[in-house]
Amino acid sequence: MAEEKEVAASVINGNDAITGHIISTTIGGKNGEPKQTISYMAERVVGTGSFGKVFQAKCLETGETVAIKKVLQDRRYKNRELQLMRVMDHPNVVSLRHCFFSTTSDDELFLNLVMEYVPESMYRVLMHYTNARQQMPLIFVKLYTYQIFQGLAYMHVVPKVCHRDLKPQNILVDPLTHQVKICDFGSAKVLVQGEANISYICSRYYRAPELIFGAIEYTTSIDIWSAGCVLAELLLGQPLFPGENAVGQLVEIIKVLGTPTREEIRCMNPNYTDFRFPQMKAHPWHKVFHKMMPPEAIDLASRLLQYSPSLRCTALEACAHPFFDELRAPNVRLPNGRPLPPLFNFKQELTGASPELISRLIPEHARSQLAPNLVHPAGT
Repeated sequence: MAEEKEVAASVINGNDAITGHIISTTIGGKNGEPKQTISYMAERVVGTGSFGKVFQAKCLETGETVAIKKVLQDRRYKNRELQLMRVMDHPNVVSLRHCFFSTTSDDELFLNLVMEYVPESMYRVLMHYTNARQQMPLIFVKLYTYQIFQGLAYMHVVPKVCHRDLKPQNILVDPLTHQVKICDFGSAKVLVQGEANISYICSRYYRAPELIFGAIEYTTSIDIWSAGCVLAELLLGQPLFPGENAVGQLVEIIKVLGTPTREEIRCMNPNYTDFRFPQMKAHPWHKVFHKMMPPEAIDLASRLLQYSPSLRCTALEACAHPFFDELRAPNVRLPNGRPLPPLFNFKQELTGASPELISRLIPEHARSQLAPNLVHPAGT
């Protein structure tokens, strides 16, 4: 697990953090470090939800733009999102700079998570192409989904975090470098085998079928399903399973995958017996997508979107899929001629991976930059 980041958490009084408001907080002061004051000017609200608000803000001391997520904090509990973000450190996971608490005039306590700022979301990038009536260029579909799987491979293997709400709105994209970062860990959790979890989780279009079947013992493969839905959406230009409600969601899935067998239902939720759905045959995957779709793209979607959670490929296996071979080519460049963001900086997530998988993940030209024990693990 990554080293816990030292994150100061001071309490500031009377900050109702509205646009234009300056928030000052102190960091440091541990182990003889000097204390340092940092001030943030809240510039604009970039997101709101049931959790609270996300502001774009500027650090007055450094000029750096940051995102500040402000959430109401129950004084009786620790904030799970903060605990998880403290231990995560990966190029495809949005990073926590530090945090502080603030109180409002009526003594409500808020937690402020100060994070790196990434200007675009995958949702907005998708909307740009949709509004222009264009398909997203395949190189970007590959680049974005590959990095999603890189982030998930790290999260699922190292801190063992399940995101539980992966969707285009929670995937950030830097428009200059095309680096992708998974964000919003408000629903995330370390899943413990044998421990019950809530099934009413994850946004509807991206919700794995076992959650719709009310499963409470599920695995990180729910994120793999969501990532499969995101891949399909980038390829199609619209959501693959746009259900109006939970039942409608299942009907949309059945229209593509066919009616699940009793065995598949048992794999999703062994306690689910109340199954009454129309018998439908699976719609062939190549007919779900347009005629020009590369077969590797269709094959990857079919490996991610399986009823049985254990049959879905892992995030690391998805990274090694032939659909992403173009990204492993020695001289591949972005359409504007610039280099691709880093794609082979695997670390602890390769622990336990087979030598065959590792050699598929890391092309020959990238091996010299990596630690020798990653490329040639013990015993190979």
